[in-house]
Amino acid sequence: MESRIRVLFLNVLGCAALAMLVSGCSRAIDAIDDPYTAEPVIDVEVERREIRRPRIDTENFEVGAHAGFMSIEDFGTSSVVGARLAYHITESLFAEAHYGQSTAGKTSFETLSGAVELLTPSQRNFRHYDLSIGYNLLPGEAFIGRNRAFSSALYLLAGAGSTDFAGDSRFTLSFGAGYRVLITDWLSAHITVRDHVFRTDLLGEDKTVHNVEFTIGLGWFF
Repeated sequence: MESRIRVLFLNVLGCAALAMLVSGCSRAIDAIDDPYTAEPVIDVEVERREIRRPRIDTENFEVGAHAGFMSIEDFGTSSVVGARLAYHITESLFAEAHYGQSTAGKTSFETLSGAVELLTPSQRNFRHYDLSIGYNLLPGEAFIGRNRAFSSALYLLAGAGSTDFAGDSRFTLSFGAGYRVLITDWLSAHITVRDHVFRTDLLGEDKTVHNVEFTIGLGWFF
């Protein structure tokens, strides 16, 4: 009698275990069939960061002024001031009209001789005009601290124009590069280096001279 009760008890336990196993398998199959109803193992909460888009003025014209230094070949380095007017054709391409004025110093021969003056004061005025095409090569952002970023671009320049110097006008090629930062939606800051190249025989030898200009300036979009 006791063995029968034991067998009956074991059968009941086996049936209960089998029922639990079948129920668990059924729930697992349901979760596989519909994974979106299953509860996620890890509840990920991503903190959204507030992003401010750059508010760049939609106007295409930019006028600016600049100042810096100019190395006039054979005549030393002098200060230079100038102005520019740019038209932004696309986001990458722009056209620019540029003007600059400087005053040439003395040659080494004039300095050593003491009394010889190769040029009059008015002939030492160095004025250059050119039209250039610019290309934004590396647009990006300039960061100041952790929370402030300004739109920026490294650009290349190439153009042609004229240089008035020593009482004569000379056809001039210009090449350069610059770095622009948009301070606000209408104000920009520029650092520019240009080389003004022309031929001259002013010192008795016909040669090509390079006159390098380094300037810092501001631009206004309108």
